[in-house]
Amino acid sequence: MAIESSGQTRESRLHIPPGYLAGQAAPLVINLHGAGGSGFQQEMYSRMSGKADEAGFIVVYPEGRGDPSSWYVGPAAGGRQEDVQFMRDLIACLENQLSIDADRIYATGFSNGGGMANRLGCDLSDVIAAIGPVSGAYFFADDCQPSRPVPVVAFHGTADGIIPYNGGTELPPIPQWAADWAARNGCDLTSTLTYSHGDVTGETWGNCDNDALVTLYTVANGTHAWPGAAGATQDIKATDTIWEFFAAHPFGTLSHHVYLPLVARP
Repeated sequence: MAIESSGQTRESRLHIPPGYLAGQAAPLVINLHGAGGSGFQQEMYSRMSGKADEAGFIVVYPEGRGDPSSWYVGPAAGGRQEDVQFMRDLIACLENQLSIDADRIYATGFSNGGGMANRLGCDLSDVIAAIGPVSGAYFFADDCQPSRPVPVVAFHGTADGIIPYNGGTELPPIPQWAADWAARNGCDLTSTLTYSHGDVTGETWGNCDNDALVTLYTVANGTHAWPGAAGATQDIKATDTIWEFFAAHPFGTLSHHVYLPLVARP
């Protein structure tokens, strides 16, 4: 599907589960590819469409811009504003065409797409109920100011050669990034071990405002990969776990959407 956003034609792949019924509100998951990838590649890699068929949610795989295609997740500037607006316009378009549950709209993604999911948690918290980045590329920034606590679940490997677990010149240490989200959400200052299986441990910051938990799954010696995918750890399935987390964290009951007009194209 294609829509017009910020004067550009933007593309997405849309998957509607076979059990979808018009008039019966369904959750929506935005699943974002990594740099140089595509919506098709992200669909095949995460296998989230199969989960959508099983659980009854709609999933959309937007396409980034440029060559290679990517998402602008850095400081607030035109590129970032246009990508965030594309997400807002895409959601509005889908809500116009389908029965979407406005309280259950979520964002996930891999690598640069995980960074974009994180950016949506910061910049689109009036719409996005929760985020679930995988091997996400985050940047040191002081401009993450969500309008409400945003539940977060994330997955990272300690041997990731692309997004260093312990941080880099522009990239924060992953545990610090998670702790910063916990602080924004008013959670406990320290985390509790909530998962341990094989190479994977999970820690959760609890007692958060509005139950906006933050959970980080760490894969010991894990590389830049989507847990559960071919070649990655099988000690946790990221796709299943993300959906379980999303399903437990709807937005709430407040009316929170304000959209601008847009032009949709089939």
